[in-house]
Amino acid sequence: MSDFPEFEVIPAVDVQDGEVVQLVGGERGTGKRYGDPVEAADRWIEAGAETLHLVDLDGAFEGERVNAAAIGSVVEHVPEAVGLQLGGGIREAEGARDLLDLGLDRVILGTAAIETPEIVADIDGTHPGSVVVSLDAKDGEVVVSGWTEGTGLDPAAAAARYEELGAGAILFTNVDVEGQLEGIDREAVASVADAVDIPVIASGGVATVDDVVDLKAAGAAAVVVGTALYEGRFTLREAQAAADDA
Repeated sequence: MSDFPEFEVIPAVDVQDGEVVQLVGGERGTGKRYGDPVEAADRWIEAGAETLHLVDLDGAFEGERVNAAAIGSVVEHVPEAVGLQLGGGIREAEGARDLLDLGLDRVILGTAAIETPEIVADIDGTHPGSVVVSLDAKDGEVVVSGWTEGTGLDPAAAAARYEELGAGAILFTNVDVEGQLEGIDREAVASVADAVDIPVIASGGVATVDDVVDLKAAGAAAVVVGTALYEGRFTLREAQAAADDA
């Protein structure tokens, strides 16, 4: 499930305190709530989603999985045909394997991959292609621990490094524009996509269908969309159709 044979628009189901929340610029406390995660998952599947992007926001900040029960309910509820990828608070290979064995298709590693790069190869050894390395960029450098700590790493160089270690895909989030509905940074996405042969999933700043089309043109294999979908700026079907036609 690591490949995206065709460009895909993926709805985000970010969970904080058991509810769906969309943060602005990655800042804790800025979130707007959108209700029950299972209901959100149902909504997006009915709208045609082929994959759901699940994030334990509390887990990302705390360094351990906090919303396991709420996210577990989504995993149990979603039909097998729908792909599931989860990030937030996954710090150990054993825990990642357990999640993959429970039915997740991909695990997203951010802080753990930066601090312990060999974890990528470790998980890939037993579950090939299942690791998505999350590279979150703020002011042009990769940040970790819920977007609070800089690393000095260049996103494109880091992406190439993790491809060598066995990453099945890269999730590239531009934190500077995350949740603000003000548009994307196409050049930043293109630089990461140009650096690797594995799929790059873009995230952050999507406000219009044109942004989705631009991300496809920049070389992204998929795009995660949160706030714009929840706020009704466009529908999932509209975004996917525009990308398919581009």
